[in-house]
Amino acid sequence: MIKRGSLAAVAAGLLLAVAGCGNGAEGKAGASGSGSADAAQAGPPSRKLVKWVGAVCESTSALKTVRKDSAKDLKEIRKPEEPGPPAEHLAASYISRTPWPVEEAESDLKDLGSSGVPAADRLRDAWLKKLKNVVPELDEMSPADAFEDAEGSAADVDELIQSLTPPEPDLGALTKKDPRLATAHKRAKQCAPGWKPGEEETAKPAPDPTGPLPEAADGKDTGACSDGKCEVLVTSEADITANGLNVHVTADGDSVTFQSDGGYMRLGGQGGVAKFGDDVKVTVVAQNEDGAVLKFSIP
Repeated sequence: MIKRGSLAAVAAGLLLAVAGCGNGAEGKAGASGSGSADAAQAGPPSRKLVKWVGAVCESTSALKTVRKDSAKDLKEIRKPEEPGPPAEHLAASYISRTPWPVEEAESDLKDLGSSGVPAADRLRDAWLKKLKNVVPELDEMSPADAFEDAEGSAADVDELIQSLTPPEPDLGALTKKDPRLATAHKRAKQCAPGWKPGEEETAKPAPDPTGPLPEAADGKDTGACSDGKCEVLVTSEADITANGLNVHVTADGDSVTFQSDGGYMRLGGQGGVAKFGDDVKVTVVAQNEDGAVLKFSIP
């Protein structure tokens, strides 16, 4: 026989047990909800996000290379090697070619839509703000300035280039806070250590610099360049008019030089790109001791 006091104790115990179960269920539900949210955030990134992150890595890598090359060029302009081009010619070439990769990076970042991650979009906007301040000033620099003050004009350009450092927090910092960005960063080939812009675009192996030059589409017919689009072979020197721009080209075993009214530019061989404002872009397709195959195009 159970006494009334015992019944009260049992009832109290049951109430506590029910209350305990309720709290436990709520706790588990809360933990489950939190876990689901984390899982959703850490889920596989969309293909769009991987592509977006890869594009930012590519532009960031390109601007890092520009900063490094700019510092190296300025050092050479201050103390030109002898024998070699004078400081004025080096500076004119530097001022002519330096804005191109910066403008290209700005254009690529402008073309990116929203990533779907607010912090990442803010990073893109911060990059564009920096570039918007720098690009117009670079465009105002003229290669002709180099012939008045080689070191000073080059130093002014380098100062602008060195200001293009990644905004804070940069992409690396953002990946530590957002699992989606972290996974997208790992999957984007442009974000891999040692990756270089343009590597994945190479459709065929580069010609052997010690072997024969590939056949140029237009042979030695420099007249084919009048519309700004051609691929020609230059074996020593040539005067080429492309899209209204007159360029004197000299090809030797170590470099290709371009001289126009806008200045002087020297490229160190295969893969180099010379840009003459918005008129003409020249790519060194291949080069060896026999000459160079040059592709002219309109930027």
